[in-house]
Amino acid sequence: MAYHYSRFGAEIVLTARRGTLLQKVMEKCLQLGAKQVFYIQADMSSPQAPEKVVQFALQKLGGLDHLVLNHIGGTPFRMWDGDVEHTRWLMQVNFLSYVALASAALPILAESKGSLIVVSSLTGKISTPFTTSYSATKFALDGFFSSLRHELAMQKQDVCITLCILGLIDTEMALEKTRGKVYMSAYPAAEAALAIIKGGATRAREVFYPWWLELLCCLRDWFPNQRDVVIQSFYNYTSA
Repeated sequence: MAYHYSRFGAEIVLTARRGTLLQKVMEKCLQLGAKQVFYIQADMSSPQAPEKVVQFALQKLGGLDHLVLNHIGGTPFRMWDGDVEHTRWLMQVNFLSYVALASAALPILAESKGSLIVVSSLTGKISTPFTTSYSATKFALDGFFSSLRHELAMQKQDVCITLCILGLIDTEMALEKTRGKVYMSAYPAAEAALAIIKGGATRAREVFYPWWLELLCCLRDWFPNQRDVVIQSFYNYTSA
């Protein structure tokens, strides 16, 4: 996504845990045409990190037009094993930090009539095997930001919230976790990133990538028993 924004000449603030990787991404963004790029190293498992990141962005850019929330914590792709502590940690990284980042940025986005772009997953719309904790965090994103969208509209605040629902994307981490465990194709990360950016730019309510996920979500409550059998048929239980 940073590379696509750079081709459009954006001013960007990046954040992640690894400073060396951020430095490399920043350099490539500048090569691709970004006007300015800054980065701040941060770990979203820390409750203090979101406020620090937003304040850094405001200091460097002077304002915000788009806030893209896309980070996730690592989680096993396997049967539920009762690890409540991991679920609590994952809720902090995948959900509570999103809430904190959005809350810190909302006053600035209200001034700029900007956009909150929240990257979620099909597992936040339809439950699937091997994703218990991850799915919980993604359902939480839908609930919180859909409710917040109502409240912003009622307050006449012109801040757009775009929820992005992604299928299996061919990132290195996703392919490694799902190898031998799912019978489905992965879709290109670069195309997914561009779909997210277009959705934010056009102030879409929701973005589905690939497109047919929207149809799947519309049909999710029809024939639930048969739906679950079909979903389970795409997963390899013996390797989880």
